[in-house]
Amino acid sequence: MDRTLVLAASAPIPVGHRVEVAEQLDLVGGTSMVVAITDLETGVRYQRAEEPSAELSVWQGRVLTTTVTSTADGPRTAVKVDAVRSAAFDADIALRGADAAAGAAKDESDRWGSDPLPEREPDRFW
Repeated sequence: MDRTLVLAASAPIPVGHRVEVAEQLDLVGGTSMVVAITDLETGVRYQRAEEPSAELSVWQGRVLTTTVTSTADGPRTAVKVDAVRSAAFDADIALRGADAAAGAAKDESDRWGSDPLPEREPDRFW
């Protein structure tokens, strides 16, 4: 899922770079505000001057597009970021799916029961 982040600063992050985004969450209003973006390829951190006053959500992604605009109020940057999940998160989802599939197979087996193994045929002598 991609997200467009808007900063009131000049932050020319190249397309394809991995970034770490820190957002301040407003649980009452249901909104969020970007506090900092760190370019993980170059190590440059773009952040607001004010310190965050609420809970932070930190996530990573890859830059799809960057647009820096000069306005009357100063520079403005719009960065479209494709959120990237961690490998541990994907592994957790896969394991939960495998556990659910194994449980469903066991339940189906219990429901249908199991046939006893057929008796072995005696050896034939001609």
